Amino acid sequence: MLRVGLTGGIGAGKSAVARHLAERGAVIVDSDVLAREVVAPGTDGLAEVVATFGEGVLRDGALDRPALAAVVFGDPSARARLERIIHPRVRARSEELTAGAGEAAVVVNDIPLLVEVGLAPTFHLVLVVRAAHDVRIGRLIGRGLPRAEAESRMAAQATDDQRRAAADIEVDNSGTLAELHARLDAVWDRLVAFEANLRAGQRAPRPPELVISAPDPTWPEQYARLAARITHAAGDLALTLDHIGSTSVPDLPAKDILDLQLGVADLAAADRLAPLLAAAGFPANPGEWWDNPKPPDTTIWYKRVHGAADPARPVNLHVRPVGSPGWRWALLFRDWLRANPTEVSAYAQLKATLAAQGLTASEYADAKEPWFNEAGALAEKWATETSWAPADAPGSPPHS
Repeated sequence: MLRVGLTGGIGAGKSAVARHLAERGAVIVDSDVLAREVVAPGTDGLAEVVATFGEGVLRDGALDRPALAAVVFGDPSARARLERIIHPRVRARSEELTAGAGEAAVVVNDIPLLVEVGLAPTFHLVLVVRAAHDVRIGRLIGRGLPRAEAESRMAAQATDDQRRAAADIEVDNSGTLAELHARLDAVWDRLVAFEANLRAGQRAPRPPELVISAPDPTWPEQYARLAARITHAAGDLALTLDHIGSTSVPDLPAKDILDLQLGVADLAAADRLAPLLAAAGFPANPGEWWDNPKPPDTTIWYKRVHGAADPARPVNLHVRPVGSPGWRWALLFRDWLRANPTEVSAYAQLKATLAAQGLTASEYADAKEPWFNEAGALAEKWATETSWAPADAPGSPPHS
C-alpha cells in the first residue's frame, strides 16, 4: 500500500485533485469529511466540543459551524483546544479507513493542515497543490467569502515556501481543469509504479546508462525530506543520518542519485531496521554489500544498502555502524571536498572525462577507484592538519 499526503492552501484546488486521482483509482481519505463525521450529532466528539465551548456552538442538536468559527478564529488558544478534540479522532478514523483499503491500494490522505501539524514524514510521498495568489483569492470570493476574510484565512495557514519544503511533488492548479488532469496523469503513473515496487519489496529499476547532471541546488532540500521520513521510520535504531556523496557537495556535478548514510550500532541493528525502512519506501538491496577500503588491500568494510522504491527519486541509503571505517570515510570525503574547491574541480573534471567515454554506471564506478585511492591519502592528510573529526555523534539530528 502506498500512502500519499495531499495538501495545499485554501483555494488551491485540493478537491479537484482528489476527484481526479479517485477517478484514476486512488482511495481518498478526506480529513475535512472525517472532521465533520467525528462531531456529528450523537458522537462523543460533539459532546466534548460543547463541553469545551458551550451550548452556543449548537443549533438544533448539530454543530453550528459558523458559531464555532466565530469562537476559535483568531484565538490561537481556542483553536488549539478544538484541534486537541478533533485531530486524534480524525487520525484514528483515517487509520481505520486506510487499513481497509487493501494491500495494493494507493491511499491519498487529503489533509489541509498536513504541513502545519508536521505529518509529512508519516507518508511515502507528499503532494502539494498550488495556485497563484490571485487565483486562490478569486476562487474564495466566488464561494462567497469577502476578500478580507479570504486574505485572513490564507495568512493563517502555512506559507507557500513551507509547503514547498514538504512537497515531494508540486502540482500547479492555476490553469484549466484539462491542464490539471494532464499533470495528475503523469503523477498517477509515478504513484502506481511506486506502489508496485513497495509491495514487491524492491527498489525502483535504474537505467544502466551513465548520466552526470549539473549541480542541483534542491538536492539538500530533497535530502531533508527523505531524512525526516527515514528517521521517523527508524526510531531509536538510527543513531546518525547524513547526506553524503557527490550530491552533498556544492557545485559538484553528479549522478542524480542521493546518497545517505544511516549510522547504527552494528550490522545486527541494521538488519533489524530493514523491514522498517522497507515499509517506509526504502527496501534493502539483495546480496552482500561492502565498501572498498581506503587504503586498498585492508579489511573489507561491510555494510547494508537500501534503495528507493520511488521511481522518480533514486536513493542509495548506506547503513553502516557508527565509528566504523566506512562510516568515517564517507563523512571525511564529503567534508574534505567541501573544504577544498580545487579538489572539487579536479573531481568534476574526472567525472566529465569518464562520462565522455560512454561507460555504463557500473564501469564508471570501477574507473574512479584509482582516483579515490589517491584522494583518500589527501583527505587523511587534510584531516590530520585540521584536526578533523566526524561532527556526528549518536543521537545527533540529521545533517546535510
